[in-house]
Amino acid sequence: MNRTIQADGINIFYREAGAPDAPAILLMHGFPTSSHMFRNLIPLLATRYRVIAPDLPGFGFTEVPPERKYTYTFDNLANTMEAFLQAIKLEKFALYVFDYGAPVGLRLAAAKPERITALVSQNGNAYLEGLSDGWTPMRKHWADPNEENTNVMRGFLTPEATKWQYTHGVADPASVAPESYTLDSALMARPGNIDIQLELFYDYRKNLELYPVFQAFFRKAQVPTLAIWGKYDPFFTPPGAEAYRRDNPNAIVQLLDTGHFALETHVEVIGKAIHALLD
Repeated sequence: MNRTIQADGINIFYREAGAPDAPAILLMHGFPTSSHMFRNLIPLLATRYRVIAPDLPGFGFTEVPPERKYTYTFDNLANTMEAFLQAIKLEKFALYVFDYGAPVGLRLAAAKPERITALVSQNGNAYLEGLSDGWTPMRKHWADPNEENTNVMRGFLTPEATKWQYTHGVADPASVAPESYTLDSALMARPGNIDIQLELFYDYRKNLELYPVFQAFFRKAQVPTLAIWGKYDPFFTPPGAEAYRRDNPNAIVQLLDTGHFALETHVEVIGKAIHALLD
């Protein structure tokens, strides 16, 4: 079911499936996609769980009114998601994080750890050693956001770059549904969206500063944890998955023969692993 609810002055689009009284799992998407990335996972989980997948501000079909004068930072994305959880009255849930969804979702978890029943990180980084050399242009941009470095970052916002994120590291690129990266590119091209993404690129540096906070949550909460990773991800490398065991020795680490968008090629494997974790 596709729904929209107002929270934090924003019309938040989200997908929901499963019995309303079933244990809940919250799916947090990443860049440059939306809840559409979970289109094949949601039915696999909804057989036993209430599944909720919102679109973050600046992504998908969530609409931010111009008069809201929204500032696109990861702190604000988390604040909006907190307002969303309150609006739908979701008080306890398992958390699935991917890419941008990790710094957003882990802010929510660290703020109120008692409501998190389990954690699934699919290429959702929370450790410095998980950052590949692919972050070098971003780090240059953080150090000096001049026009030259900003223009380099614009190169990550083209349709070609989006398709590459989906197909890099995939054994058969033709197995990736073209509507995935095509939809992302179309939504990215909306007026003003490139500037939004550049704001988030620059703000991402603050997520690294919060890694110790996220790791403290892992140590203290010790919730059932699955780090399931496309091991050919050009941005978040397998050491980022293995590191989850440092703070939660019981964490399950599973590496898959695919790239960043592992759900495009291994959705059934990931679905089964989540069911096993939550069981």
